Amino acid sequence: QVQLAESGGGSVQAGGSLRLSCAATGDTYSRACMGLFRQAPGRGREEVASITSFGVRRYADSVKGRFTISRDNAKKFLSLQMNGLNPDDTAMYYCAASIYRGIYCDTLRPVSSYGYWGQGTQVTVSS
Repeated sequence: QVQLAESGGGSVQAGGSLRLSCAATGDTYSRACMGLFRQAPGRGREEVASITSFGVRRYADSVKGRFTISRDNAKKFLSLQMNGLNPDDTAMYYCAASIYRGIYCDTLRPVSSYGYWGQGTQVTVSS
């Protein structure tokens, strides 16, 4: 129902910024809860930020005030602006979608509900 492709990862020094993008195909994007997750070596998957169909956002405590998630339903596009990066942000970042019976996402859902994933993009922050 939806395919996702991330871009925009890279290597930066601490304090720098990156912008991750996620392009979607399919006709259900606007109805999906969208999220960005990350996984560092030896660590579990962590939800970084998520957003409903209508723009309600949720952030991990570790990124509040530094990261901003946005979506454009018409363009089927999701982005994550990351400022003030530090080495703890180093990870593979994944875009994901939660689609449930074709209804609009008006309440953010648990991680287990995300069934569509991109291939990931690496972010490396050096001190």
